[in-house]
Amino acid sequence: MTAETDVIIIGAGSSGLSAAKELTRLGHTITVIEGSHRIGGRAYSEEISPGVWFDLGCSYLHQGEINPFVPIADELGVVLGKDQADLFEIDKITLRRNGYPLNSEEIARHNRYKAGCNATIMAAAERGEDVAIANLVDLESEFAIPYTGGMASLNAQDIDQISTIDFASSGNGSNIPVLNGYGNLIAAWGADVPVSLNTRVERIDWSGSGVIVETPNGTIKGSTVLSTVSNGVLASGDILFSPTLPDWKTQTINNLPTGTMNKICVHFDADVFGEDGRGFCNTWNDDGNAAGIEASVMGLNTAVVFIGGRHAIWLEKQGQQAGHGFAVDRIADVFGSDIRKHVTRSIVTAWTSEPWTRGSYSSAQPGHGHQRVELARPIDERLFFAGEATIVGHQATCHGAYLSGIRAAQEIATTLA
Repeated sequence: MTAETDVIIIGAGSSGLSAAKELTRLGHTITVIEGSHRIGGRAYSEEISPGVWFDLGCSYLHQGEINPFVPIADELGVVLGKDQADLFEIDKITLRRNGYPLNSEEIARHNRYKAGCNATIMAAAERGEDVAIANLVDLESEFAIPYTGGMASLNAQDIDQISTIDFASSGNGSNIPVLNGYGNLIAAWGADVPVSLNTRVERIDWSGSGVIVETPNGTIKGSTVLSTVSNGVLASGDILFSPTLPDWKTQTINNLPTGTMNKICVHFDADVFGEDGRGFCNTWNDDGNAAGIEASVMGLNTAVVFIGGRHAIWLEKQGQQAGHGFAVDRIADVFGSDIRKHVTRSIVTAWTSEPWTRGSYSSAQPGHGHQRVELARPIDERLFFAGEATIVGHQATCHGAYLSGIRAAQEIATTLA
């Protein structure tokens, strides 16, 4: 493979695909290469049972009021759970401790604690204090376990690793589930973009006037390159740059690590939840085991267990069976041990060891909440960067990656003009 093109786009996830569409609209030639065997990146759906889909990566249309994939889904005829978009609102989440539901007074105390923690974080961010969230919250509280577990799942890092500024900049809004998979939605939307799959980038040479991208399948020459790969991949050194990236860019990559949020989907041969059981539940034991559980809001006989941070990495290293056992135990904490005899199969994600991402999504380290803007900054008007880690307000989301691809495409078009 030897080609010359205006823009070489590395990665066919949401950001790479949106950039490809925008650059084509603006009249530029593109070459899109993807190391994996499929498009979609961290948007990926698998069938756990005939006609029942599980999203291993992004699974909700976050910020549904402004999410560009909502009208795209409507146009493609994709079924969305718009009436279930409030499943994460505090009064919709059920709470169970040591297998028992909290009473009304305990729920009130829990909600006051959670709201107080978040208010303290936001106040610190408004004062410009970019410190670890762990420095601001009461870790001696009886509700510290579910709070820290929930934050690890939300941010893919533990609270001693999360910047207040970065957390406070995240956008809010509804969270719309997708019946047949967010990954399938992205695959359908991006199907018209020509992509060279199974084309792993080994080296990017930007020592000359343009760029040269080397792959096992051949060499590609272009005027510019747009990297949409995760910071986990960039930090790993899997892609060599010649000359090496400047120190400021390397430091930015390292200060925005790609953390881990894993999910375990368990399928049942019967409805083990009941009409009142559907929704989202936070469950924890005083021994430290905590998880979020989505008992299928779309009417399917599945439950998805969420864990993040160091616990997710540790459990991933124990293997698939350990993840399955943990998930079934947590679901049984909520719905009773009888659910065990209805389990058919499970899918356990392993994003830390996923070679094409090396993690789930980014979270700025304390003191580095400003680094997303720096990550997005191009180098020498030839190396451009996009992806969820490069955007503020929509970070760690599929639509954030989409928006970053549009932004990068327009920057490149201006440069080429």
